[in-house]
Formats: sequence, C-alpha cells, structure tokens
Amino acid sequence: MSEHTETTGHAVHIVPVRTYLLVFFALMAGTALTTAVAYIDLGPWNTVVALAIAVTKMTLVILFFMHVKYATGFTRIVILSGFFWLAIMVALTLSDELTRVWEINPSGWNVLLPLASRLF
Repeated sequence: MSEHTETTGHAVHIVPVRTYLLVFFALMAGTALTTAVAYIDLGPWNTVVALAIAVTKMTLVILFFMHVKYATGFTRIVILSGFFWLAIMVALTLSDELTRVWEINPSGWNVLLPLASRLF
C-alpha cells in the first residue's frame, strides 16, 4: 500500500506538554479559588467574583485546549461572532428584565374575588 499524506499548506503548531500542564494547574487553582470564595460572604460581590473566575477559566480553555490561540483568522472571526451573539442575547434579556414594573406587594388572586362574587 502506498502512504497517503495530505498537504494543506498550513503550518502545524505543536503545543508543548508543559503548556498543557500549566493551564491544567491554573484551572485547578481556579476551581479551588471558586470553592474558597463560595464560603466567604462578600455580599453582592459573590456573583461578580465567581463570574470573573469562571470567565478566566473559560478563556484558558478556549485559548489553549481549543487551540484558538494558534488558529487562523477565520476561526477567530467565528469565535468572536459567537460572543457577539451572546452579547445580543444578554442585552435583550436584560432590556426585558430591567424595564418591567414590579409590585412590592403583589395582590394575587384576591383581586378576582369581587368579580367572582358578582358572577355566582
């Protein structure tokens, strides 16, 4: 049998094992930090700190394990368009949530009792 080789013209980037290990240990440290912060009462900052750690870990995974750091321009455009679409979805959700009028003490079903007593 003949040996089949493909040439695509793209340079292949080989990531050293040391880089993968450093990213792995950074992710483990991020997980430990997330767990530690969960036991500390930071008030309204709990969510902000947890999301900051999560975004940092997500960035490490995308850049190194998904090889986006070494990818071509088109791959980066696809990734950025995904984040752009996510931003649109978050903006639409927040525009709905933040423009609603919420009652402090909702009246519930008691509002319908006078109407129901007239019908029966």
